[in-house]
Amino acid sequence: MAGRWRWLLPALVLAASLAACAGRDDRRTVTFWVMGYEGEIVARMIPEFEREHPHIRVDLQKLPWLSAHEKLLTAFAGDALPDVSPIGNTWIPEFAAIDALEPLDEEIAATAGFDAADYFPGVWDSGVVEGRVYAVPWYVETRLPFYRADLLRKAGIDAPPASWDEWRTAMAAVKQAAGTGNYAILLPLNEFEPLLSLAVQQPEPLLRDGGRYGNFRSDGFRQSLSFYKEMFDRGWAPAVTNNQISNVWDEFGKGFYSFYISGPWNIAQFKQRLPASQQGDWMTMPLPGPEGPGASLANGTSFVIFRGSARKPEAWELVRWFSRPEVQARFHAMTGDLPPRRSPWRTPALANDTHARAFREQLERAVPTPKVPEWERIATEMRLIGERVANGRMEVDAAAEELDRRADRILEKRRWMLDRAQAGRP
Repeated sequence: MAGRWRWLLPALVLAASLAACAGRDDRRTVTFWVMGYEGEIVARMIPEFEREHPHIRVDLQKLPWLSAHEKLLTAFAGDALPDVSPIGNTWIPEFAAIDALEPLDEEIAATAGFDAADYFPGVWDSGVVEGRVYAVPWYVETRLPFYRADLLRKAGIDAPPASWDEWRTAMAAVKQAAGTGNYAILLPLNEFEPLLSLAVQQPEPLLRDGGRYGNFRSDGFRQSLSFYKEMFDRGWAPAVTNNQISNVWDEFGKGFYSFYISGPWNIAQFKQRLPASQQGDWMTMPLPGPEGPGASLANGTSFVIFRGSARKPEAWELVRWFSRPEVQARFHAMTGDLPPRRSPWRTPALANDTHARAFREQLERAVPTPKVPEWERIATEMRLIGERVANGRMEVDAAAEELDRRADRILEKRRWMLDRAQAGRP
């Protein structure tokens, strides 16, 4: 009898293994495309999701950011999109316009405990197009100033500025104390974000008439562009690109500039690149506005489910899992990416991070960029015109008029399509 059981036991083990394998073959596969470094982190998190959802298998494909947009459009044309993917917030209107995205309102409403009100309002609004929710924020990026607290104190500035007038006073004092060859602020001319961050401080929208035309001749934008120009005219900012600076972190440490508008990824960079003796010299602050604490950009990445997916319920389970507060907190710990909802910010790692605190405050006033597919092209024109203004080759009023002309030209097809839709023509 003992010999019989010695033979039977391995057979039972083999049968159980085959049954388990058969069960795993029955899982529903969700295709999941993830861009950038975050794809490496997601690969480490997926086994936990699959353990909690044994009926789902995740087929992960990691893409570089530089080719992701083109690959998604090519996949759309070939009816080969994945089931689910995080995409840049500025891409959401484009993919919604070509009817590639599945509206998520019903899934959100039917999901117990899914607290949309926990998300920062401007960040959540980035995924809303014409009143429908097409995307759920995954991680958020906004811009605000990093500053040298020690150099401000040396210049007689005891507290970070909260308004443009206070910022003017601080920059003038820092520039005078810094001396020839050093500056108060770095506004790289190869980036549109610094000027855009000032522009969203104003009450007027950057586009008007439902995104049909540019609104850069508005009083608000011209005020923002004038402040931007003033920083170069007064010698507070050097008219240079990032490429003309050997190392932005080292130059910040050397005092080449005292303010630098950037995103949350630079918290880790400054902690790593500045020497221990300087770790108490720098801090972050909310972006000043015309009259007080101002708005900033609600950039980042959000989950979308593609309309052609045959696995929408399973794709939603994946979005739901990555949206849980405890998962978002763990994802932040692994990447440094900022959570788009408030509850993860109560975890000790974020609540006690003095350099992240300004970002938490800023996110309450983050606003999305204009929700038109053409926005990134318009932002590029803003950078080009801003560079001319910074170099003294164009005055503010002429620049605002030229930006409107360029925006209107870019938006010409949009106007045609909207007008035809209104007239009921295909």
